[in-house]
Amino acid sequence: MQNQQQSDRLSWGDTVFLHLEREGMPLNVASVCIFEGEIRFEDCVHFIESKLPFLPRYLKRVVPSPFGLGLPSWEYDPEFDLRRHVREVTLKHGTETELKRIAGKLFSTVMDRQHPLWDITIIRGLKSNHTGLILRMHHCLADGIAGVGILSALLDASPEAPRLPKRKLKFRVPPPRDPLTSLTAGFVESYSDFVKRILSALTDLLSMTERAAANGGSVASEEFVGLLPEITAFTERLRFNVIYRGPQKFASAEIPLAEVKAIRHKSGTSVNDVILALVTATIRRYCGLHGDRVKGKLLRIMVPVNLRGDGSAAELGNRISLVPVTIPLEIRQPRKLLAAVHERTEFLKHVHAAELVSLAGGLIGMFPTSMQGLAGPIVSQLPITPFNMVCTNVPGPQFPLYLLGHKMVRCYPYVPVGGEMAVNCAILSYDGTVYFGFSGDVHAAPDLRRLETLLMTSFKELRDAVGIRPPHKKKRVRRKQRLASAAPMPAKTAAAPAPAMKTFSLLEPERVLEPGLAAEHENALMQLIVA
Repeated sequence: MQNQQQSDRLSWGDTVFLHLEREGMPLNVASVCIFEGEIRFEDCVHFIESKLPFLPRYLKRVVPSPFGLGLPSWEYDPEFDLRRHVREVTLKHGTETELKRIAGKLFSTVMDRQHPLWDITIIRGLKSNHTGLILRMHHCLADGIAGVGILSALLDASPEAPRLPKRKLKFRVPPPRDPLTSLTAGFVESYSDFVKRILSALTDLLSMTERAAANGGSVASEEFVGLLPEITAFTERLRFNVIYRGPQKFASAEIPLAEVKAIRHKSGTSVNDVILALVTATIRRYCGLHGDRVKGKLLRIMVPVNLRGDGSAAELGNRISLVPVTIPLEIRQPRKLLAAVHERTEFLKHVHAAELVSLAGGLIGMFPTSMQGLAGPIVSQLPITPFNMVCTNVPGPQFPLYLLGHKMVRCYPYVPVGGEMAVNCAILSYDGTVYFGFSGDVHAAPDLRRLETLLMTSFKELRDAVGIRPPHKKKRVRRKQRLASAAPMPAKTAAAPAPAMKTFSLLEPERVLEPGLAAEHENALMQLIVA
């Protein structure tokens, strides 16, 4: 039982996202999904309800520790109401532009901390007989990696619609701990967490020292000296690096994953390098579009790095570090830009930048929780620009997912904006496609949707420069084949054989949720997701 209580205590990293949030500047992660066909709202509510026993964290709210003397905890919401977390919106015109407008408004609102910090909005009325779904979670509940795991848990890999329980699920919420017990437990667990972080920091520092000694010659001194001015330079503000005021806009784009991998193989880089090169070229074009000078300027991107070990991809909370990748913004030749990105990311790997940032973050997290709570909203409004933007890249499932038998055809990710990083970018690969989600303050980037076209221009330019030919459009080929088959054949060839075409839940009707049973279900689900 003690382990269960400790697992319900927020980590210092999760708590930081709570403290940085302020009214008008929500810190949520989200996905904008589009499904084939029309999905009935009541069926969706019933389906989500059937999944809740496997996701007990979704029934819990954040409860601050008494007097701020410890870390907050997750406790069951005694007034939990699923209808508070699952809503329905019907579009007037049914366009994706309208869908993105709804998403921007939703991403601009702060969730009620008196209840579990997540919600799902069903978007009805999309054209082409499609249904939209926006899944939103507070950053203290999940980072991008965990968010993909949750999405995979809610959806199915089979196109067959699951059989839903006939009776409404009942949840037995355990009584909250009394204030004295909560205060004592919070103090003890926070002190234990403090000691663990000190020991972990010392272990990480020793490990990094040993690896640096063992690989002393892996980083050439010339390379270090050449990149040192970039690493130590102050971040220069770009046109969208202004204090976030809100509300937000949302834009999106998509490119084939196969072509991204082809570029990677042809250039000897990585998928992340290709993504960062595309984002850099897109930002350079955006600045040039507004007449901004880019010569001699640097773009500093904050790249989250997953710290989860193998087999724990669905671990809730935040298990990430941050790597600052600084790229010259003036490089216009696509291949040179990609090579420059690759050189810098490899250098950061060799010097263990992710571990250093994680170590520094752990030391910052040692400040008292009450002090963090007071400083967070103030820090988020200071004119400080440690990075120009955030760029996440999360690998998703490379097979189709289904909601009640309806295939998810697109999934655009969202990462929050705040401080002076008023434009950010999230990337998610799903079922053979790389999806980009751009989030931005309406005052900092009123023409945010221009990034969609600029990204596609940058992608085509890089693809051509590397020598990758785009595949033929299948629809056009199939149309020609249909026309050829429909045309009357000459008599002398009518008997000739045609050439061969190349083709390239399982829940009981009623269940009472006990704390121990919830933990078993959560662990079992996490194992299923990882498998």
